[in-house]
Amino acid sequence: MCQAQDPHRTTLAAIATPPGIGAVSLVRLSGPDAIAIADRATDGRVSAQAPRTARHGCVRDAVGRILDDGLISVFPAPHSYTGEDCVEFSGHGGLLVVREVLGRLLACGAVPAGPGEFSLRAFLNGKIDLTQAEGVMDLISAQSRLALRAARNQLDGSLGRQTTEARDALLESLAHLEAWIDFPEEDIDPKTGALLCDPIQTVLNSIDSLLATADQGRILREGVRTVIFGRPNVGKSSLLNRLLGFERAIVSDSPGTTRDTLEETIILLGIPLRLVDTAGLRETTHPVEAQGVQRTTHQIQAADLLLEIADASLPMPAPIVSPVSPAQHLLVLNKIDLGEHPSWAETAAVRLSCSSGMGFDLLSNKIRDSLHFSDVDWGDHAVAINARHQASLASARAALIAALELLRDPRRDPELAAIDLREALDALGEIPGKVDTEDLLGVIFNRFCIGK
Repeated sequence: MCQAQDPHRTTLAAIATPPGIGAVSLVRLSGPDAIAIADRATDGRVSAQAPRTARHGCVRDAVGRILDDGLISVFPAPHSYTGEDCVEFSGHGGLLVVREVLGRLLACGAVPAGPGEFSLRAFLNGKIDLTQAEGVMDLISAQSRLALRAARNQLDGSLGRQTTEARDALLESLAHLEAWIDFPEEDIDPKTGALLCDPIQTVLNSIDSLLATADQGRILREGVRTVIFGRPNVGKSSLLNRLLGFERAIVSDSPGTTRDTLEETIILLGIPLRLVDTAGLRETTHPVEAQGVQRTTHQIQAADLLLEIADASLPMPAPIVSPVSPAQHLLVLNKIDLGEHPSWAETAAVRLSCSSGMGFDLLSNKIRDSLHFSDVDWGDHAVAINARHQASLASARAALIAALELLRDPRRDPELAAIDLREALDALGEIPGKVDTEDLLGVIFNRFCIGK
């Protein structure tokens, strides 16, 4: 019976540029037969080409007719993105021509690459760790300057290095602890349990500092869920339109015009905001408007930032009854161009006019400052963990706290602390991919686009 072929020893081919019409396209080959397949699909001189140089060449069909001409680059293993032999063909951008080129490579022996399969090969061949692979995806999907910087730092291995250093420190502590347990005759310091607490606490502090970036990481990747709410006719839809720069929501003097939530995304001072315009909060007997008010309540509960809008030209009303939310809250007084009612004089708020645009620079700065998204807050080395990192770090943190409690109590068995330290090691190892994570790999790399 024939032995099944190792899927990681096949040669992959895929279009690495987005579909559509453009000046150039890129088709990538990676695998043990990449150079030989490229020879068969071209003029046969790829194997003799100097590494990491670009040479003009033609991709030909089975009878020798030219399908496309362009630049061919060769990257022999291990000095390539995937760690395997790689060949890249840069040709003309177009829907049909690039498919013809790919089809020819497949006919010559390559197999189609799945989503993220080139990056998966890079991980399996030790060229990148899991955090760097996720950084590739974050870099591609970054919508703001801070998101781009965080992705760049992760791609450079910042998060992987921090977690690996923490894991190495724990490994040394665990080795010392197990030596104390297993070899009592070797006269190892009997106070080892107490002495180990300091390095373990240092690792715990490092984990806490990384966990503190979880919310910022989520916001960078998903955007700040910014809910605009207030009473009817105070300018909620006008604020949305002014921030967007176009008329997205219907503006009317009639109360209850907005009966459903509208959502749009903008980049404000480098921060992605998911703006949500909501129905005005008031008591109503109209069933459709009541449903809109209920949806507003749900949006407030799920918000990262609340912009409460009020009419500055009218007397201050009774406080709006809204659900309790941990989100940052900014009061915005609109219609300041009509004059401010004296009842607002002592109220801390952002004062602006949606009709004239006055005060919007101040609002932008207040939003940035309330979210702690300035360069001063982030510093030079932005690290923003994702949900997977957060779960692993939380598991490691719980195990380390349990180990410290055992080590600080002389009446407790230190062997139990060793078990907790091993659990923490495994949890930290999941982040850069230092443990067996086959199921995890499928989840991560399937989010990639084909060709990356």
